[in-house]
Amino acid sequence: MTATRTPTEPGAAKPVRRPGDRIFAGSAKGAGILILVILAGVAAFLIAEALPALSAPSDDIPGGEGLAGYVLPLVFGTLLSAVIALVVATPLAVAIALFITHYAPRRLAQGLGYVVDLLAAIPSIVYGFWGIAWLAPKLVPFYQWLEDNFGFIPLFAGPTSSTGRTMLTAGLVLAIMILPIISAISREVFLQVPTLHKEAALALGATRWEMVKMAVLPYGKSGIIGGAMLGLGRALGETMAVALVLSVSGGITFNLISSGNPSTVAANIALEFPESSGIDVNTLIASGLALFVITLAVNMLARWIVNRRADFSGAN
Repeated sequence: MTATRTPTEPGAAKPVRRPGDRIFAGSAKGAGILILVILAGVAAFLIAEALPALSAPSDDIPGGEGLAGYVLPLVFGTLLSAVIALVVATPLAVAIALFITHYAPRRLAQGLGYVVDLLAAIPSIVYGFWGIAWLAPKLVPFYQWLEDNFGFIPLFAGPTSSTGRTMLTAGLVLAIMILPIISAISREVFLQVPTLHKEAALALGATRWEMVKMAVLPYGKSGIIGGAMLGLGRALGETMAVALVLSVSGGITFNLISSGNPSTVAANIALEFPESSGIDVNTLIASGLALFVITLAVNMLARWIVNRRADFSGAN
């Protein structure tokens, strides 16, 4: 009897790809290459436009302290506001996602999910007006309490801003803005947890919280990290909300409740670009290049962290 070849044998014929498959594969590859080309073009433009500022004398740079003295406070303010937003929003978003997926009744969970997702549809300028008109004045007594009781900590050293337009207020506004992003991604990840894993934990006598801690959270860790990094990217690039809320005086300071605050890169560009010309424009573009590098580094770090967890099955 003659042995027949199976598709797994070396000499087996390759499967025939249909025209639709080839078109889809080519389109997907072309889209990926196009994204890389656009990214490279943006980087080349920023570098070319920032070169005059990189080589300009210190006296020609706004502030008279050179490009580093101009950009570093902006980068510091950008990172500080984004970190505050991330620290506040991530635990709250994860808690909301867990409540919607594992604790709330189905009707309440569906409505609450829609409400949280609607937060992402609100324009940032609306958040800015809300922050400056309502949130900032309401926080002034709380900031005064922080200064009176925790003034020995540099973060709350004061003097307290009388308007509430502080770095902490800007961070809280950003936290509300990135909350739906992190919550939506975490919610989808938690819904993908294998039912057998959850039922096995419950069958072994685990409470609902123990089941969440042992089965849901470990399985969804990479999704939580990915959602947090996406939210961080949104916070790093936010412009109008920060420009409206934050009272800027320049300089690097860790004081979160005073009226002296560093600006952020995006907000500074939005406020200064209309009246800038010549080397001032190149300086602003150089600060934009710094923000581009930071955002790219954050996304690469997030991808690296997620890839490290890619082989996690929830059972190991």
